[in-house]
Amino acid sequence: RFSLLHLNLEEYYFEHHRANHIINKGCRDERKIRGSLKICSKSIIFEPDEIIQPIIKIPLRDCISIKAPEDNETNNPFTWDTSGGISVVCNQVFLFKERNIIGSYKTVRGKTEYLFQLDVAGKLGDVVQTLHQLYRASCLDKLGDQAAMITAILQSRLARTSFDKNRFQSISETLHMECKAEMVTPLVTNPGHVCVTDANLYFQPLNGYPKPVVQITLQNVRRIYKRRHGLMPLGLEVFCTENDLCSDIYLKFYNYQDRDELYFLIATYIENHITEHTAESYMLQWQRGHISNYQYLLHLNNLADRSCNDLSQYPVFPWIIADYSSSVLDLTKPETFRDLSKPIGALNKERLDRLLTRYQEMPDPKFMYGSHYSSPGYVLFYLVRVAPEHMLCLQNGKFDHADRMFNSLAETWKNCLDGATDFKELIPEFYENDSSFLVNSLKLDLGKRQGGKTVEDVELPPWASGPDDFLQKCQEALESQYVSEHLHEWIDLIFGYKQKGSEAVAAHNVFHPLTYEGGVDLNSIMDPNEKVALLTQILEFGQTPKQLFTIPHPRRIVPKLRSWPRTSSSVAESPVSPNEESFEDLTEETITLAWNNMAKLKSHEQYKIHKEAITGIAVTCSGSSVFTTSQDSTLKMFSRESKTLQRSVSFSNMALSSCLILPGDTTVICSSWDNHIYFYSIAFGRQQDILMGHDDAVSKICWRDQRLYSASWDSTVKVWHCVPGETPSNKKHHFELLAELEHDVSVNTIDLNAANAILASGTKEGTISIWDVATATVLHQLPCHSGTVYDAAFSPDSRHLLSAGEDSCFKVIDVQTGMLISSLTADEPQRCFKWDGNTILSGSQSGELLIWDLLGGKVTERIKGHAGAVTSLWMNEQCTSVVTGGQDRQIMFWKLQY
Repeated sequence: RFSLLHLNLEEYYFEHHRANHIINKGCRDERKIRGSLKICSKSIIFEPDEIIQPIIKIPLRDCISIKAPEDNETNNPFTWDTSGGISVVCNQVFLFKERNIIGSYKTVRGKTEYLFQLDVAGKLGDVVQTLHQLYRASCLDKLGDQAAMITAILQSRLARTSFDKNRFQSISETLHMECKAEMVTPLVTNPGHVCVTDANLYFQPLNGYPKPVVQITLQNVRRIYKRRHGLMPLGLEVFCTENDLCSDIYLKFYNYQDRDELYFLIATYIENHITEHTAESYMLQWQRGHISNYQYLLHLNNLADRSCNDLSQYPVFPWIIADYSSSVLDLTKPETFRDLSKPIGALNKERLDRLLTRYQEMPDPKFMYGSHYSSPGYVLFYLVRVAPEHMLCLQNGKFDHADRMFNSLAETWKNCLDGATDFKELIPEFYENDSSFLVNSLKLDLGKRQGGKTVEDVELPPWASGPDDFLQKCQEALESQYVSEHLHEWIDLIFGYKQKGSEAVAAHNVFHPLTYEGGVDLNSIMDPNEKVALLTQILEFGQTPKQLFTIPHPRRIVPKLRSWPRTSSSVAESPVSPNEESFEDLTEETITLAWNNMAKLKSHEQYKIHKEAITGIAVTCSGSSVFTTSQDSTLKMFSRESKTLQRSVSFSNMALSSCLILPGDTTVICSSWDNHIYFYSIAFGRQQDILMGHDDAVSKICWRDQRLYSASWDSTVKVWHCVPGETPSNKKHHFELLAELEHDVSVNTIDLNAANAILASGTKEGTISIWDVATATVLHQLPCHSGTVYDAAFSPDSRHLLSAGEDSCFKVIDVQTGMLISSLTADEPQRCFKWDGNTILSGSQSGELLIWDLLGGKVTERIKGHAGAVTSLWMNEQCTSVVTGGQDRQIMFWKLQY
């Protein structure tokens, strides 16, 4: 029956002794009640064995005397048997859990003597001495002095004990580290010893409660997070699951060196088993629909220091539904939903106007809201029916007033909209499968409301047939198209760039300065009383999550549902014929199937046709002719059918850097290190044109819609409009320079998005720039790589840009926001690649072809390829055929075989 929740906040449970509570000593109706006497830092608790008897809690500060009576003392109640007797005289006690019923504590006031007799009389002196010491601490005037003295007593006890090595699972385990720490659960910290071996993490509570040792097998650990606990970087939370809300253990250390050492030991162990996820990697998975809105919010909460074990930093979830009166919930109507771009306090304009008037008149530091959207009180407001003892612990043994309880969804939502000080968001439980928090299944006496109605189950909206149905509909709402399109706006407020500074002011999202990370430096406060008071205020008031993003959060990629034709007449009216649509779908299916099977890529031919490394590959539409450029300065034409080299052309004695074939398969364009771009006529077998457009080597060219895009080491990318000659006899092109995109250093690679509206460039110093082609302006510029950017390409949907660099890294950028959202590190540089948004096929420095699962962050297949670096990679539109060129001067032909 006893729980650490029966202690006060910030109180420790030290030890327990089997004992009798003696009632009416020396009288005819004398009784002995067997039980356990528990010595805590601020109280004495007696837990009777019989559940019919209440648990007795005696606050030390209310004690008048605590003593072991002497034999010669007059009226000594223990003269008949002096072994193990303790007399406690006090002014006030609390009684609770009589008949094991959870309810408000009963307070007994007035001078009373309690007599306890320990089973082991030899421990009496130590117990009384400990109680006197703790009593002196509780009588100190200032909270800071009390805390300091109790901490000294605790540390002394921890120093006298150590981890019991007999608790190891195996005698062959090697000890790596042992230190003192506290295990954290909601509202409770329990001191003890932490031990890490080569196989397990152990925690042994000083008091042996709730069990002698907690053991976690390192092999089972999936995630580990450093935590800020009580505003200090001393916490560590370990999860043995990938997506669960609650962890397996949360530890708080006495110094950050111990915390960091333990983190390093566990992280090093699990590094070989799992990939550590960042907010950005989860974002990419969420954007691409690989994890749900619920899972993404859970991961963000975790990364922002929110934990189910810390009620002052409990995971925060948004109110989604704004309709609690309709009989049917319509998730297709925008008005069903709350406006996710505004904090709760800004949803009601009238209330906001009042708050803003007050804000403007307020001296610095200003804040708009006098309470937070997440605090221990709010969490337990929602969970009181399943966590009543937590509520009693937080509120000194009492439940809240019945009218202030979580009585009805509609009432609570209305209060959040209209209440002068109510701005709370929701908790994850509203989007999970356990509806017990909505039902008073423990039959708790939560009081009567003003109208005389007893507080029972939570009143649900008309559209919910019951608690389970309510949660089901909340889940559907959270995963709905509307929320998927707008959730990023709420993330900006809670975890993102609108959390602090001028953006927070503009979004009406300013809370008390103490709620923000870094709002106060506890180490700088010398007065222990001021420190304790401030910490208590912050923990009870609530804390803003750690800021995860400092620029706008990207939107989710939400596929628009295609409305399928239902009748034959609608097919006839459709501007696109059914055949075209099905062909388009078929192509998409073929591409998806190809990428799913990319690991089955097999090499079937290879030819050495150049004298130096190959730099570019272009293939005609029919696939019969392959054109290649090389550092040996030649353009070569290879016939797939006859497997012979048919042409070799040299434009100058300088290396060629890339090539492409113009639509119609009549002209090949090559870029050269001699600063020129050459046009070669396939039909006439000769150089047809020359564009002298740069002051240094041309590194890469692209062609789209009669426009040529050229990148150069002269630090520019130029956009040319090419007009072919008018007559067959005059084949020369006219080149009109439309735009010049200036860079600071040499440009090594470029790519265009599907709409030809956005261009990405990568430089020799590792910078990626994203340009608006129409206005020739930079949209985003990021220092992505250390060293040259070898290749860059947009995803097929143009949402993301992937780049590969000399630093062996892949980087993913969200094109809309310019946010770097993922980073992968390879064993060696990847020189070129193709990708579909999820899977990457890359050519490596050593010559292998690698298949990457981008979302999983790992290589799924390695395919033996060239004898040197893979320097060029071509893929057909269906993604079923690949041609690679290498430093080994060879071209290799690859086919998917599935």
